[in-house]
Amino acid sequence: MSTKEAYQEKIAAEMELALAKLAELKAQARSSAADARIKYSKQIETLEQEVIAIRSKVKEMAAAGDDSWEQLKYGVEQGWSALNTAVQDAVAKYKE
Repeated sequence: MSTKEAYQEKIAAEMELALAKLAELKAQARSSAADARIKYSKQIETLEQEVIAIRSKVKEMAAAGDDSWEQLKYGVEQGWSALNTAVQDAVAKYKE
């Protein structure tokens, strides 16, 4: 397995975990009071848009040649880090 493939698998696994947390947050938001539901629905929508953007970057990186994927890796890492932090923050705020 190449470094590129290993990295792609790592990101895919981490995204699955984040998406599971996001799905849990959506389920909790649906069962909460109307005010909280509205607040969290907007936040969840934003996070879902970020997921779409990261998936696009990962696809771009996957399609890149062996020489150029490393250049795209930085953007994927930055986007993933921001998304992961945002999901964790949302879950933590919702539990409060």
